[in-house]
Amino acid sequence: MTKIRLTKEFSFEAAHLLGGYDGACREIHGHSYRLFVTVRGIPIREDANPKSGMVMDFGLLKRIVLEEVTERLDHAFIVRRTPDNDSLLSAFAARFDRIVQVDYQPTCENMLADFASRIARRLPPSVELFALRLHETATSFAEWYAEDN
Repeated sequence: MTKIRLTKEFSFEAAHLLGGYDGACREIHGHSYRLFVTVRGIPIREDANPKSGMVMDFGLLKRIVLEEVTERLDHAFIVRRTPDNDSLLSAFAARFDRIVQVDYQPTCENMLADFASRIARRLPPSVELFALRLHETATSFAEWYAEDN
């Protein structure tokens, strides 16, 4: 049977800081993220199935990624949960609602690993997460491939 890859693109705006980093990214700054999600599977071959011919419905993939990634992070401040950040987070929480605390340094690389876990567990059993690409800027991106993990 023929395996097919489907890719859907998403975008979101978010701010973060890299605590302890030795460069400019230790300051609060934002990105216009572009996320490409690629899944792989064999198209359904059941004439009576309304999804016949599809690996998966693009609408379902969209819903999964929106719920697990973009709705959660769009226009949010993403920050690592550490004791050093407690006072910063308290001050921000008094003024802002969209603060997302994570248990990792919010680099493009670590965010991809988190996204992969969140998306993969929601896919139909016959579909596998194949790859993710996250653009932090127009010229900088990180990639995650299932075969590497």
